[in-house]
Amino acid sequence: MEKIVADREWDEVIQPKTRLLDLRLKEVWRYKDLLLLFVKRDFVAAYKQTILGPLWHFIQPIFTTIVFLFFFNVVAKISTDEIHPILFYMSGIAIWNYFSICLNATSNTFVANAGIFGKVYFPRLIIPLSAVLSNIIKFAIQFLLLLVVMVWYGIKDKYFYFNYTWFLIPLLVVMMAGLGLGLGIIISSLTTKYRDFTVLIGFLIQLLMYITPVAIPLSFFKAKGYAWIVNLNPLTSIVEAFRYALFGKGSFEPINLFYSGIFIVATLFFGAVIFNKVERSFMDTV
Repeated sequence: MEKIVADREWDEVIQPKTRLLDLRLKEVWRYKDLLLLFVKRDFVAAYKQTILGPLWHFIQPIFTTIVFLFFFNVVAKISTDEIHPILFYMSGIAIWNYFSICLNATSNTFVANAGIFGKVYFPRLIIPLSAVLSNIIKFAIQFLLLLVVMVWYGIKDKYFYFNYTWFLIPLLVVMMAGLGLGLGIIISSLTTKYRDFTVLIGFLIQLLMYITPVAIPLSFFKAKGYAWIVNLNPLTSIVEAFRYALFGKGSFEPINLFYSGIFIVATLFFGAVIFNKVERSFMDTV
């Protein structure tokens, strides 16, 4: 009997990771069918017992735009860089929401999926990747709403900006996804031991929004002398570039986008390394 088992050729041998940089990214590609299954699950589960379903992705940016319009444009009278205020706020909200949803979804990877991880083997990176991909659908819904409003104002004002800068948009979405994924897996790795991060993450995301030019343009911070602080935030150049791509206006500077790209690559690398290290023993602490 022992000889039969020893001579058998196994299709796959699951072994523990022995090196810190043993990321096994090829293995993630082999499980692409499972990845797509999780993407479908995440999207369907989010609206299975809701009345309005995906319509919430139209309602939320509309109400947020109204709030921003009242407080920042009507009351505070803060300029929107010659972009129509409604379009300015909606564009910032669309790209920001994608980042915040990705960060929230990926930052709870280990704690929320401990039951699955403890029963069956698959590359653990599949879970945060599925969250990032499923949220692209939600971003597409909000981006569609933004396009409809842009067309309406384009017909009204007899002007619609369309240029080669629009080709920047897919790159900016990928950068937002990368930053949300990188920061999310770092936080998810830390929450296996320190649950305080779960409580703090919501507060930190709200705080981060106000040092990102979502409701307030970078030009306002420049006038106050705080632009250098805001530019340290890697999200700043992405949001400004997103508006520049759509409207051809704003405070976009390519060198700042280059800085954001380096920050994202470094975050993804260190996030993957930390995630890989925690993955080995997280079931003992979750």
